[in-house]
Amino acid sequence: MITLAQILRDHEASLQQFVGARLRPEHHAALQSILACHTPACGEVRYHCRACQQVQQAYPSCGHRSCPACQHGTNRQWLDRQRQKLLPVDYFLVTFTLPAQLRGFAWHHLRWTCHTLFQVAREVLAQFARNDTRLGSQLGLVGVLHTHSRRLAFHPHVHIVVPGGGLTGHHWHARAGRYLFNGRALATVFRAKFLTRMREQGFTLPESIPGHWVAQCEQVGRGDQALTYLARYLYRGVLREQNIVDYDGEQVTFRYQDSQTRRWQTLTEPASRFLWRVLQHVLPKGLRRVREYGFLHGGARKTLHRLQLRLQVALPGIVTQPRKQRVCPCCGEPMGITLWRRPCRWPVPTTRRRCLA
Repeated sequence: MITLAQILRDHEASLQQFVGARLRPEHHAALQSILACHTPACGEVRYHCRACQQVQQAYPSCGHRSCPACQHGTNRQWLDRQRQKLLPVDYFLVTFTLPAQLRGFAWHHLRWTCHTLFQVAREVLAQFARNDTRLGSQLGLVGVLHTHSRRLAFHPHVHIVVPGGGLTGHHWHARAGRYLFNGRALATVFRAKFLTRMREQGFTLPESIPGHWVAQCEQVGRGDQALTYLARYLYRGVLREQNIVDYDGEQVTFRYQDSQTRRWQTLTEPASRFLWRVLQHVLPKGLRRVREYGFLHGGARKTLHRLQLRLQVALPGIVTQPRKQRVCPCCGEPMGITLWRRPCRWPVPTTRRRCLA
């Protein structure tokens, strides 16, 4: 399998030349982590078999959230936690998207833009819930930030998974049918609130901002399917290494699924351009990609548990995966750890330093 680290080792210099000053501290940290993953720079673990005296060594992963070779179980763990919050109601997926004319602004003010996307999306949905007499005033929301399109272009938007119902005090009001809110109305209010936040912050609005923005609200069944889709891009970066289908040393070909036709297509481009296409989606340090609100917030566990008891929810059990024991390739006996070396540190181009631990 072609790996991102392999391409990066071959073209790190050309990437630096192609991107130049657009590389931020978080990009440098991601580059160094991906290159160090499963190498001695991430430390060393030695194993010993008492039965046949076999000795093996292994190098840990870097643990960076944008490294495609790491965090194999993290997505599954997040999805298992979300499944423990499911309700026996229809779910809706609401998507708020910034127009193309604001993507340059979003790139230069990424942290502010991402925070504001979440805040405004939450306020808009809360306002619509309060104005709907058939729906409880408090919703449960799970928001996931995406900065990429299917072709991995810079395309900031936020997906919100919403159970079809709301709370008013301790009373649950379920939403019947396949309709939650009107997408055009959501987009209108979202546009007004976001531009107001920009003015209040002192930003100058571009003259070419369109009058109509895009917001979608669709029914997605019982919610598990939508959560499974969102879990794919929470960790391990925006591109699965299995989708890198060809690399000849200069050109890289990767595949993606077209959002309209649902068919798989390929895109071929120089390695430096491909690397930047992937790395531009690395988020600044400390910026959370997932946020929860309402009765799905981590601090509202008691409210959620009471609601699940009232709705007689049968929750799926959490399957705990036992820690894998390394087995001797010669005799098949378990091997013990005889040495664990901490990962080294390397300088990062910022005032702070980051450890791979």
